[in-house]
Amino acid sequence: MLEDRDYMRELAYRDGPALPPLSFTVMLLVANAIVFVAECIALGYPPHFSQRNDFALSVEGLERGFVWQLLTYQFMHAGLLHILVNTWVIYVFGRVIEETLGWKKLLTLFLMGGVIGGIFQALAALLWPACFGGPVVGASAGAFGLVAAFAMLFPERELTLLLFFIMPVRLSAKALLIFSAVVAGGGVIVSIFSPGNHIANAAHLGGMLTGVVYVRQFIQSRWWQRKFPRRRAAPREFANVRAAKSGAWRSSAGEPDEEDSTDHFVKSEVDPILDKISAHGIQSLTERERKILEKARARMSKH
Repeated sequence: MLEDRDYMRELAYRDGPALPPLSFTVMLLVANAIVFVAECIALGYPPHFSQRNDFALSVEGLERGFVWQLLTYQFMHAGLLHILVNTWVIYVFGRVIEETLGWKKLLTLFLMGGVIGGIFQALAALLWPACFGGPVVGASAGAFGLVAAFAMLFPERELTLLLFFIMPVRLSAKALLIFSAVVAGGGVIVSIFSPGNHIANAAHLGGMLTGVVYVRQFIQSRWWQRKFPRRRAAPREFANVRAAKSGAWRSSAGEPDEEDSTDHFVKSEVDPILDKISAHGIQSLTERERKILEKARARMSKH
């Protein structure tokens, strides 16, 4: 049966509840806004983060055992423009990630991007303390993780960006990721040879790398399925009865058996598409192939 095939159940990336009652992307934005207001009340505007701040990310804090800084720094911001840019990126790309992968993977991507980006920034500060020292705040690493994941899932999707907030520029998601990586990598090099740049470019690179690896290894690849194979569902009883019949068996109405027709449809139309997904990811499908998969799901729901 079509629905007994493991790969048909794995076509939908989303697992567990599809979405919480309220979009989790919006919840992330609200959390960032609440923390920013609290910062402004406690520290003034713009917020000032000293070396001894217990929640902003710093090498000194990690050395004292404040490992929670790898999470808390992601919800803190240094000014209004800082939080507006980051929350806009989260909103634009987070909604699509949430709709495609589900809210659990959205949260995992965002937090992992922030944590790994924070580790990258801390390592850079250890190697070049004069260039990367000082406390770090912002959701940029997690936001870049979402951008990278979006580009991996939909590399050819066209986006319109406002260069310098004025000039509209159209480019593909893949080109945006490459451009962002070049800018962040160049920023790291500039910071090494010309200290004074307060942008956490190393964190941005770490966030992007997280998004790329997460999608390649845990979304587009079947590595985790080979390592933890799923138990196949027991075949339906009537499948054994049908298997004993002649290939030329027809129904009382003189039409070919519906089950036989379904299996032929799967072997001839669906299986090649699933092989393509396994090799190149679901984003490689054409519009016709996506329609075939929707037709397959519709047939599956009737049984």
